[in-house]
Amino acid sequence: MARQSLRENLLDAGFRTIWNSGYTAAGVRDIVAAAGARPGSFTNHFASKEEFAGEVLERYFAYVSGLVEKALARDGTPPAGRLRRYLDVITSKLAAHDWARGCMIGNLSLETAVHSEPLRLRLVDIFERWRKPFAECIAEGQAAGEITKAFDAADLADFLLSSWQGAMLRMKVERSPEPLERFKNIIFSTVFGKETMR
Repeated sequence: MARQSLRENLLDAGFRTIWNSGYTAAGVRDIVAAAGARPGSFTNHFASKEEFAGEVLERYFAYVSGLVEKALARDGTPPAGRLRRYLDVITSKLAAHDWARGCMIGNLSLETAVHSEPLRLRLVDIFERWRKPFAECIAEGQAAGEITKAFDAADLADFLLSSWQGAMLRMKVERSPEPLERFKNIIFSTVFGKETMR
């Protein structure tokens, strides 16, 4: 088996460190130590901590994209049911961390967007890519008469992602699933519910 490169070790260690501590608290020394690398090795592979964090974000987004693809897969479940399935999958992941961790994309959006233009632009791009499969699923639900056509599918996808991030923020503050369940109950009784279509 090929040995994992030092660059990959650093990215793996950075993923864990940023995920657990956040961007600001995750020092380069901490990341290097967690990777079992020598001091100075970080700059051999990454031009800056911002560039490094951008690659960590892409790794996280690849993970999330896999969850999205699986949850929204066309398997006979109606579109609104597939949207609900995604939120339920994420809820189970959040439960495993006692409602304290949230989403790395949301966490770094709050922490870095004001202070780092490169990371802000990276996050803008990630949200645009993230929105696409949700917009496609919502458009399918609109075509089937299951989801309201009062709003554009892409706007509804943005609303879903933004509101869900807000619910996760409250979840972390309260250390409780109640904000998540409240959000799901309301959105699937209104925007993504049959009641809206009457």
